[in-house]
Amino acid sequence: MAKKVVEQVAAKAAKVRFKKAQPMQKYIKCAVYGPAGSGKTFTTLLQAVGLAKAGGKQVQISKEIFDSGILVIDSEQGTDFLPARGFKFDAVYTKSLAKTLETIEQVDPDVYNVVIIDSISHLWQAAMDAFEGKLTQANGIPLNAWASVKRPYKRLIQLLMDGDFHLFIVGRQKNMFDTGADGTLVKTGVCMKAEGETEYEPHICARMEAKKSKADTSVSKYYAIYEKDRTGLLAGKTFVNPTFETIACVLPLLTAKKQAKSEDISEVVAQDGELVEKDYEDKQTKSADTLQACTELITNAKDWKAFAEAKEQANAKRRYLTHPHRTELRELFKNKEEKLSNK
Repeated sequence: MAKKVVEQVAAKAAKVRFKKAQPMQKYIKCAVYGPAGSGKTFTTLLQAVGLAKAGGKQVQISKEIFDSGILVIDSEQGTDFLPARGFKFDAVYTKSLAKTLETIEQVDPDVYNVVIIDSISHLWQAAMDAFEGKLTQANGIPLNAWASVKRPYKRLIQLLMDGDFHLFIVGRQKNMFDTGADGTLVKTGVCMKAEGETEYEPHICARMEAKKSKADTSVSKYYAIYEKDRTGLLAGKTFVNPTFETIACVLPLLTAKKQAKSEDISEVVAQDGELVEKDYEDKQTKSADTLQACTELITNAKDWKAFAEAKEQANAKRRYLTHPHRTELRELFKNKEEKLSNK
């Protein structure tokens, strides 16, 4: 028995590759969200310029700039005035999720080392608007359709996270609500207006706020509140009028030779499907064996007392039976009762 256990452990170890943990990130992946006028787009471009410079691209503000290395996918014409202020970047203007996917798939990292999605909120809305099936009575998407709605959106997020470029995912802000003790809706916080898992994917997530100066109400200050930071350098900190220097401390940690790639989703699904299928087959086999044992107990019962004991033992095994086999067991009980009654 001990030898068999050792062989099983060895077989599993041969399939699983264990290795020392090491730096796996080469690029910053950041999410930025906030209400209108909180400085999301401008701050993001300031930081993108710094990252482009750090990557060896020729970037300079307030003069003619070439080879900026920055690509902005703009869904709301939010960057229209920034070229006049000296920013140089290439842009693709679209609210289409399909066109964005196509664009990201064609990004050349030798040309662009920073990509900005502004705003992801429109792309998530595009994914929902693409649903053409029957809606619920509340005009919502049925629960069983969400998987297909999310699939292209999650494909985009995977491409962005795996991409050989620094990334800023910019989104609008929405309120979160919960039901209070009296049944009314109560605001519990704010979050990015996007698919619920979006904020969890990037390494860093900052919420932007704008507040008027107490000394001069005609002037506003912009705050970046870093709600999440896997590096531990920015988490929980707030910065006033953030610039590239705010996130520059992260660069020394980006020591990987190449960007880590996530597992292929289709391959993961296929592997897990095999596991579920095997579990289903094992359950079917165990259920059939259990039903056979119960059948023998009931068949061998010669009188009411023996039948009562056999029925008690069979009922203790019911949890191992599939629904069809439980139905067969009930029929066995019924037939045996009729035979004993006739006898």
